[in-house]
Amino acid sequence: MARATTTQRKALNTALAWGVGLLIFFPILWTILTSFKTEAQAIADPPVFLFFDWTLENYAAVQERSNYGRFLWNSVVIAGGSTLLGILFAVPAAWSMAFVPSNRTKDILLWMLSTKMLPAVGVLYPIYLIFIKMGLLDSKLGLVVVLMLINLPIIIWMLYTYFKEIPGEILEAARMDGASLREEVLYILTPMAIPGIASTLLLNVILAWNEAFWTLNLAAAKAAPLTAFIASYSSPEGLFYAKLSAASTMAIAPILILGWFSQKQLVSGLTFGAVK
Repeated sequence: MARATTTQRKALNTALAWGVGLLIFFPILWTILTSFKTEAQAIADPPVFLFFDWTLENYAAVQERSNYGRFLWNSVVIAGGSTLLGILFAVPAAWSMAFVPSNRTKDILLWMLSTKMLPAVGVLYPIYLIFIKMGLLDSKLGLVVVLMLINLPIIIWMLYTYFKEIPGEILEAARMDGASLREEVLYILTPMAIPGIASTLLLNVILAWNEAFWTLNLAAAKAAPLTAFIASYSSPEGLFYAKLSAASTMAIAPILILGWFSQKQLVSGLTFGAVK
């Protein structure tokens, strides 16, 4: 029998969950609040939280200094392109490992995961030279390829986990009905794994959006995304915390909106599926 949960315990668990959530979100909240302060208020001691003179001058200064739209477009292209390209490679790879495994499948999965343990700076120099030779330095295409390769192990691992939960008998029935391999992957496997693919897409968009090491080292002006946009506000004269916070808020706003929208869509889809 299921254990009865008292009202007090539910209230305690809810309060604890909200507390942990607010603690995790507090740095983002503080950045957003600081973006509406003056530079003097941003470095005030003791710090001011809500009761200060709110201003939009930092956002105006950021807009005058930088072409925010160009950086935003570069981030959208790089994050979206690397994720979609990674999905194209990862779906067949995860399918073969989940439904046609070999004796080396587990070794390959562990090997792919081990590549994430390699410090990025260890391969920066050869990749930099390759980019110079191929003319990919400071190009969106080059960053799309690099970020796709970096996140490909995570994409394959996540899709492999979701595919393993799909009964193999369904795919066998499709083969008996005459479905080809292409039809099996496109019309049988992919629709059943849409929640897993959507979660994988969202996670890898966030990872690519927040990637700073490769974007700062392989892009200069034409392909610079929002990570370079934020880094440009760290100058030898010192940190301008209010303007830096405004730039950071403008950089994270699209991904926060995307996360909120995706969560709403996921909850609606799960609710609709349960009712149906």
